[in-house]
Amino acid sequence: MKNVAIVCGGDSGEFEISVKSAQVVKNNLNPELYNSKIIVVSKKGWYGLLKDGTRVDVDKNDFSISVGGHKTKFDVAFNAVHGEPGENGPLSGYLELLGIPCTSSPLTTCALTFHKDFCKRLVASYGVKVAPSVLINEGEKYDADEIIKQIGLPMFVKPTCNGSSVGVTKVKTAEELVPAIFTARAAGRQVMCEKFVDGREFGCGAMCYQGKMMVFPLTEICSKNEFFDYEAKYTAGKCDEVTPAQVDEEIEIELKATTAMLYEKLECKGFVRMDYIVSKEGAYFIEANIVPGMSEASIIPAQARCFGLSLEQLFGMAIEEALNK
Repeated sequence: MKNVAIVCGGDSGEFEISVKSAQVVKNNLNPELYNSKIIVVSKKGWYGLLKDGTRVDVDKNDFSISVGGHKTKFDVAFNAVHGEPGENGPLSGYLELLGIPCTSSPLTTCALTFHKDFCKRLVASYGVKVAPSVLINEGEKYDADEIIKQIGLPMFVKPTCNGSSVGVTKVKTAEELVPAIFTARAAGRQVMCEKFVDGREFGCGAMCYQGKMMVFPLTEICSKNEFFDYEAKYTAGKCDEVTPAQVDEEIEIELKATTAMLYEKLECKGFVRMDYIVSKEGAYFIEANIVPGMSEASIIPAQARCFGLSLEQLFGMAIEEALNK
């Protein structure tokens, strides 16, 4: 039996979502194969969350917990931290230093994909379409009129390093741009102003298992809000997620092939999700989700079920793949 740390929490607006994801993972791991513990990490402290709600401090020297005089060291970490520090690299780097396998991507991949602007630039170098954008660094002065001239309206204004659409605004008028930049800066140090692409939104999940690439069925994301914002992602009835997506075979093949290519080029590990907008001009890459949602209703679990995998199988495969590496 392997000791599994299901790591969750983090330091972003996705804390509660992450904790819920961790509980779903724990509920769906085979207890005969895995002795799992939920480990909450944040700047406020690291602790193990026991069944009765008791908190036990984590010894960061070896990533262990002690309960009743018994010390538990972990054989593998299941990364369920959406946002910092699980999705942007520090957690992966810490575990790599300790030699503890992790279900998600390594430090470099996490850091790169979490930075939306850097990730888009690299993806574009592989010939994949991305929407034009302007980057505003922390403290940098900007000309709102010039940004509108370059990008056009409407546009999305977002922090470069954040998740779950926290701090994202769809800007339709010139008067909305400066307040939107202020909102994005409150959620992240850098801000990206990105051209709005009118089209259908799709998510495509993938993972590598025993040397074979598995690309899951597509999901079409049909938000009932202005866009796929935080409310649409986590409020029942605010979004329809159709799996498998009803889409032309040519588009399906293109999105799946692009996802498989980017998975390898970006050196991803574990299960990930690539998001796209398909417009009249073609398919545009939006972002890579290295630690996607894991609730029963999340996109990757829905795609896995459509693919013929239960959550127990999906999570177990992720753990075994990490251990085998």
